[in-house]
Amino acid sequence: MTVTLSASVPTARTSRRSPVNRSRVAAWIAVVVIGLFGLAPVYWLVVTALTPDERAFSFPPSLIPTEITFEHFARLAENQQLFRYLVNSVIVSVITAVLSVIVSAYMAYAFSKFRYRGRKSLMHLVLASQLFPQALLLVTLYAVFSATGLLGSYTALILSFTTFTLPLCVWMLKGIFDTVPSTLMEAAAIDGASRWRTLHTIALPLAAPGLIAAGLFAFVRAWNDFIFALTLADPARQTLPPGLVHTYLGEFQTAWPDLMAASFVVSLPVIAAFMFLQRYLVGGLTAGAVKG
Repeated sequence: MTVTLSASVPTARTSRRSPVNRSRVAAWIAVVVIGLFGLAPVYWLVVTALTPDERAFSFPPSLIPTEITFEHFARLAENQQLFRYLVNSVIVSVITAVLSVIVSAYMAYAFSKFRYRGRKSLMHLVLASQLFPQALLLVTLYAVFSATGLLGSYTALILSFTTFTLPLCVWMLKGIFDTVPSTLMEAAAIDGASRWRTLHTIALPLAAPGLIAAGLFAFVRAWNDFIFALTLADPARQTLPPGLVHTYLGEFQTAWPDLMAASFVVSLPVIAAFMFLQRYLVGGLTAGAVKG
């Protein structure tokens, strides 16, 4: 009897562990497949940028380059117009991110912590603004900026980008402000703090990870936009996406290796921003908020 029980114990443990091991293997396989699917375009971009011009259009294409050249990256330094596009992108993207965070923080705090008539209607109106096609809004914005004399300026780009980033930023930050305990606000009011001071000394510091996430979203949205930067800005103030098209895409020929090299270089600021700020994104939103 004892021998039979001891022999059955490992069998039961093995049967319980087997589904767990299989699920882990399946999860890792899914992660690898999704990772390869996501990184394949990046790999091909780098391969094309390192391939000489005479071999870039060879067929069948080679997944592993047999010849490597850095002349396409070297030619980027000689193109002063690309540097101007880069400066324009930095100016527009940074100001858009800062403006979006400031405005959305006040709006989200008002939606989260104040109760007033029409609050839910305003919240739904902000969310419904995302339902309109951007091409439709582009026509309206073009007419407005043309009538006010802002067409072709940085202001037109910044205001248009902020218009599209605000709804998502507001709803993102509202959910974060909802997690801030109301007891902290009440304690601050008992101590004599005004609502303005409560917002800036308690609510905003606790919502710092959300503010950074909203800022990154607005920055990337402004950095990657093509159609609004092409339509609303004059050639001297256009950002990188339309600038790269004007530089490397022509009617009769497209300089794919140079375009891929430029695309790789201009994506580095966004990658660096995510790597530098990722530690703030994973932090606890209310860590230590209710400690005595």
